[in-house]
Amino acid sequence: MEPKIHEGKNVKRFREMLGIKQEALAQELGEDWTQKKVSLMEQKAVLEPEVLYKVSKALNIPDMAIKNFDEEKAITIIANTVNNNDHATGNSLFNYQPIFNPIDKIVQLHEEKIQLYERMLREKEDMINKLEKLLPQN
Repeated sequence: MEPKIHEGKNVKRFREMLGIKQEALAQELGEDWTQKKVSLMEQKAVLEPEVLYKVSKALNIPDMAIKNFDEEKAITIIANTVNNNDHATGNSLFNYQPIFNPIDKIVQLHEEKIQLYERMLREKEDMINKLEKLLPQN
């Protein structure tokens, strides 16, 4: 029997890979979200479609990545790839040539994280401006 995908754990994995704290994700998800609510969501095996959609947009990743990511399968694929390359090239750990530049990927993730933080800061500034307008003028 194939193991079930745990969508909440996948959200946590992606969030941590992006270096985003639960509090920041809660703020990005909206006023009715808290750090505790994000924590509880990450414990759920299956997420409601609207929650999955909101979270995927907040993390800037496809919702199908959250629905389909299987850590065990990924590890198996990586292990088989390393083992297959060992037989083909002798010592793949030193001859490995990725089809993408890992540094470019790190830079891309960093830029996406900066964009997320900048968007969150703009939203915070907008909220402060709205609150200031609600305060009585003395």
